[in-house]
Amino acid sequence: MRYRREDENGDYTFGQGDNSFLVNSPETVRQAILTRLELWQGEWFLNTKEGTPYQQSVVGKQQADIASLAIRDRISGTPGVRSILSFASTFDGDTRRLTFTATVDTIYGKINLTYPEV
Repeated sequence: MRYRREDENGDYTFGQGDNSFLVNSPETVRQAILTRLELWQGEWFLNTKEGTPYQQSVVGKQQADIASLAIRDRISGTPGVRSILSFASTFDGDTRRLTFTATVDTIYGKINLTYPEV
């Protein structure tokens, strides 16, 4: 598995040869998951069905378990993911912000996620 590396601002890196890529590592799958979570369903004009269903299942008057299921499904569908070992989400009603942590078993080893990243 090969994935273009992102810098601390979330921009793809270029001009560093092979160092511009993550290859066959847990971090490769971690970045793939985070990138998939950043794409909202309907945002990509070439495939409007692709993306995380934030408007459909997460934001607004949705039940917390529906939102968690949508996010878990998006994580599970990422290439390189074997299973989700643990998942916990929290919704802050004051800020209307959903955060979650997950431990994911990938084909290269375990990773821990916090989303959004702080």
